[in-house]
Order: sequence, then structure tokens, then C-alpha cells
Amino acid sequence: MKFELTYPEPLRTQAVHMGNQQTLVTDAPKDNGGIGDAFSPTDLVAVGLASCIMTILGLRAASREIRILDMKADVEKKMSPGPRRVGRIEVGLIVRLNGGTDEDRNWLRDEALACPVALSLHPDLHQDIRIEFT
Repeated sequence: MKFELTYPEPLRTQAVHMGNQQTLVTDAPKDNGGIGDAFSPTDLVAVGLASCIMTILGLRAASREIRILDMKADVEKKMSPGPRRVGRIEVGLIVRLNGGTDEDRNWLRDEALACPVALSLHPDLHQDIRIEFT
């Protein structure tokens, strides 16, 4: 997949998804000299992890004909000092299912924890992922 990015104003980027022309804007965060009117690049790392987990849960549940009735994630990103980087991402998911056994839930949890974004992040970035099925 290809993307095109521009720098339309100081400390702001605009990305275009070349496949569907969707756009995404980022700003530097306020604590790093930006205006913080949009997601920061490191915010997108945290959001990308949660979004990937949710997408994998949806795909895997559908493969076993388990219906997800509702799913919500709360995400917190914690930065580490020197060098500035994302040090910890906490993801709390609540997933309401229609169907599925305890074995299915355990399998779904394992699949979610092995999502492509989770596997792509540096091992020094602590991922605290909690999934509650209701």
C-alpha cells in the first residue's frame, strides 16, 4: 500500500491513502511544541494497535460465525523520557459476543494479541492489553 504525505504548515502533516484517497492529518503534540489539534504520530501508534486488535477480533469471530454485538476500546499511551518514544500502550477492550464458547474466547484473545501491529512494535514498547468478553 502506498501513501503520500505533505507538510502543509509547521508541525502538521497530511497523509493521503493512495488506494482510496482518504486523508489523515497529524499535529505535533502541545507538550512538544505543536498545537495539538489533531492526532500526533505517536497517538496513531497507540490507536493503530487498538484498531488492529479490534479488526482481527472481527475477522476471527466471523470465521467461526460468532457475532460481535458491540466492541469498545479505551487506549492510553505513555511516553518514555530520553530518548522520547512511546514506552507503554494500555488497551482495555470490552467485547460483547453473541455465541462462542470459552475455547472460542481464548482463541480470539490469542489471535488478537498476535495482530500485525502488535507484532511490528519494538519489544521495548510495553503492550498492556486486556480483553473482557461479555
